[in-house]
Amino acid sequence: MSSGIKMALVMNLLLFLFSNALHQSDQKMRPLISFKISENVTYDCIDIYKQPGLDHPLLKNHKIQMKPSVSKPELKNQTSSNKTYKKKIRCPQGTIPILRNSKEYITNARLFVEKYFHPLTGDSPGTHIAGVRSHSGPYRGVEAWSGVHNLNIGRDQASYGQIYIGSGLNNQVNFIQAGWMINPSLFGDGRPWSYGFWKGKDGKGCYNTACPGFVQVSQEDPISEPMDQPGEGGLRCSIHQDKQTGNWWITQLISHAPNIDIGYWPKELFNLLDNGANMVGVGGAVQASRSGPSPPMGNGKFPNGDRKGSSLISNIEVLDSNYMQRKMNSFPIETLLDSPKCYGLRMGKVPPLHVSQLGFFFNYGGPGGNSCGI
Repeated sequence: MSSGIKMALVMNLLLFLFSNALHQSDQKMRPLISFKISENVTYDCIDIYKQPGLDHPLLKNHKIQMKPSVSKPELKNQTSSNKTYKKKIRCPQGTIPILRNSKEYITNARLFVEKYFHPLTGDSPGTHIAGVRSHSGPYRGVEAWSGVHNLNIGRDQASYGQIYIGSGLNNQVNFIQAGWMINPSLFGDGRPWSYGFWKGKDGKGCYNTACPGFVQVSQEDPISEPMDQPGEGGLRCSIHQDKQTGNWWITQLISHAPNIDIGYWPKELFNLLDNGANMVGVGGAVQASRSGPSPPMGNGKFPNGDRKGSSLISNIEVLDSNYMQRKMNSFPIETLLDSPKCYGLRMGKVPPLHVSQLGFFFNYGGPGGNSCGI
């Protein structure tokens, strides 16, 4: 056999092996199964070890934590419901659901972070807030139950209910936020969505899985999904730092049912949260449209003393520096309300010696409008 023929055979063999390797690699990256839960909303079941969150440069050597080192106790008789959302996604063992991100979604997520959101204050133009926070940290976590509502929100507006933790030093900020949001420019529709957000050591932030960082662990419950049944139990979730790993977990708490440990933000993403967060907060926020009008907040109604008349956030608790769970009002708290013409805040009052299932709570919200200020 001539040397030319041998060389041709070797080249053909190498091409075959290379193309086969590419095919196998492509097969590994393809979703095992997909769930289209509504128009333009599809979740792909991806190998947990090949999820996009791990592509962050700070996570090159990260080892996935499959569950928190200490599980939170199940809720019994507190404000919540196990009827809130039916399971729409059931990924096979070893895979997790990832929202199929469009280019528009990724672009809008980055724009929303950069232009419309200042994490520790409501000082960014068009942002209005109503809620409470405490700077008496360090804290290891925060949790609350929040009513979820349908609202008429414009394409360039946003309205959300949130729990958050954060630390700031000089011009640096580390921040984690979770809850529910109506944001048509981000999600492409006017429904309430569950969501998570982080801002880390590089000064950049990200929503959900629009860019790397968040590590999804639950096979059935993605960090962000449309909430098609608001009002049937609301949303109760927690952000807490794992005692052994230092990772920051998000957990959905459901009455009379096992908690759902959705996933976590790895400790490697942050440089100011190693020993807990200096600040925790809970409340509502809105982002006005570019033309000026501010959207409704909560359920769109001012608090008037009727607990069911306006939006409610209840069972607000924190983990202190020793991981002891306490009501948030066990610490000095600051009330936040920057536009009383458009929104309200009414702290809950429980009669002496009366044990309330609402715990520490408040009502908030309002209709918004054209005179809410900057």
